[in-house]
Amino acid sequence: MKHFLSLTLLLALLASFFGCSSSTKGLQTASEGDIPIPIWYKNPPKAEDYLYAAYKADSKDMQIAVDKALLGARKEIGLQIEFRMNALQQRVDEEVGIGKDAQLLQLFTQASEIVVSTSISGSRIKEQEIFKVGDSYYAFVLVEYPIGAANQAFLEQLKRSEQLYTRLRSSQILKELNEKAEKYEKEKQEQWNK
Repeated sequence: MKHFLSLTLLLALLASFFGCSSSTKGLQTASEGDIPIPIWYKNPPKAEDYLYAAYKADSKDMQIAVDKALLGARKEIGLQIEFRMNALQQRVDEEVGIGKDAQLLQLFTQASEIVVSTSISGSRIKEQEIFKVGDSYYAFVLVEYPIGAANQAFLEQLKRSEQLYTRLRSSQILKELNEKAEKYEKEKQEQWNK
């Protein structure tokens, strides 16, 4: 019985060790001018369904360095979403002529601004490395944000404006947004079911 409990405890420890692997590396030390820059920082990934932003920050306090890097990366994600919303607005204007109707344009702009301002809440750290050099900490952070989440949030805002949603309902753009939002929702469900 004693061996069974010891074996069970050992297996549980091994499972937790291997099962909880993370892309976040622990604190590493480096010498001044010799901080290794992560590959993902130099060349952030590109994907059809995600936005990525890498950022570096330093501080005398490790948590402040991480928080500053995370805030900077999330700000970059927000800028990318804002850029996408501006491009989407141009497409909508070309396809539906929304720019000719000041009221609809204002509703569209408000929906876009809400999505941009809430975009960082759906972002998460994909990679993180922290280096200690002397008495300073250098944090490198890679943040990812699913584009489907932005599409889903935008669709929810559009549906709140019945007039705008009715105008866009038959557009190709709305169909594309719906498809991407549904794909995101399906992937989210699959992750929960794992």
